Amino acid sequence: MLPISLSRAGIAAFLALAFLALAACGGEGAKPTLYIGGIPDQDVAILEARFKLLAEHVAAETGVDVQYLPSQSYSALVTGWKNDDVQLAWYGGLTGVQARLAVPGSNAVAQRTSDEKFTSVFVASPDSGIETLADLPGRTFTFGSESSTSGNLMPRHFLNEAGIVPENDFKSVAYSGSHDATWKQVEAGAVEAGALNANVWRTRLEKGEVDTARVAAFFTTPGYVDYHWVVRPGLDEEFGDGFTDKTVNALLKLNAANGGRDKEIMDAFQADRFIPTSNENYHAIETIARDLGLITEQ
Repeated sequence: MLPISLSRAGIAAFLALAFLALAACGGEGAKPTLYIGGIPDQDVAILEARFKLLAEHVAAETGVDVQYLPSQSYSALVTGWKNDDVQLAWYGGLTGVQARLAVPGSNAVAQRTSDEKFTSVFVASPDSGIETLADLPGRTFTFGSESSTSGNLMPRHFLNEAGIVPENDFKSVAYSGSHDATWKQVEAGAVEAGALNANVWRTRLEKGEVDTARVAAFFTTPGYVDYHWVVRPGLDEEFGDGFTDKTVNALLKLNAANGGRDKEIMDAFQADRFIPTSNENYHAIETIARDLGLITEQ
């Protein structure tokens, strides 16, 4: 499976290989494949396990071949959406908005209950003397991905509310690329502080993966909407009438209380179930992103 790439050459190569694969499977008579994707916000092994389970579930519920297409970056998944390389994607608040702007008619359809009031945490070494946001000016700091809602957009928003402009007030500003990389860089002493997804942080703490003598949370943000599933328009035409509803229902029927595979999938998403959502719920995220210059197109 080839990852989504921002490189035009990479995309062209992927499409060429996909065409050859289609021809090998019978050309025009071959059944279409639904490709799903997710922002690379955690370690690769975690994402591979999560989306493999989800793909198998959606395939069983819809009767079509479903494959997970890994992405090399947050922005690459938005590019893949624009190019129709992916038709069902797990986005953060910001990338979901970007995808829907890139492909009008795309719809946010499901989120976890935790995504209705998501939070970020700011972390630092307990020995750093950093105890509040006011202690951050003059320090080295890392966000996650530039396109991350919980690792960049909303932490910046709350820093601004505290009167702090990172590029002006921090000694240096970096981007780790993922939530796991953020706390690991602080733990290793590569940077003095950082901000990441609170769900990822809590999960790593519960699993005993964090050296709390070297990195600890000192601030949790107020809540905001975040992760959600987005479906591309035109799936009924490609896969058959009612396919979009069938796909959405496959997501909404998952419930950890059912045990078995349902629980395994929802545990991988750090939730009990998915609930319906809509594009309108993410208007505030779009407004904040435009205010911070992270969305500029009309």
